[in-house]
Amino acid sequence: MNKAELIEEVALKSNLTKKDAEAAVDAVIDVITEALVGGKEVKLSGFGIFSKKMRAEREGTNPASQEKITIPASATATFKVSKALKEKLN
Repeated sequence: MNKAELIEEVALKSNLTKKDAEAAVDAVIDVITEALVGGKEVKLSGFGIFSKKMRAEREGTNPASQEKITIPASATATFKVSKALKEKLN
């Protein structure tokens, strides 16, 4: 499902216009993004937890030259599925 399909489904389930549903979906994405950038977790009961995780600096290999390189530390977003959602999927 892509973003346009998600917006259409939200509009159908919530009796909103597509324009209002798009605004709602965009707002949710913005709020989650801002929270993660600020170092906060976003916990959605029955769905899961979005969080920010730091990756340590590590050594890698350039595939073209086989030269050893240092991959710098970086931040990434993670998602942990809730127990309720995991049970529904299985």
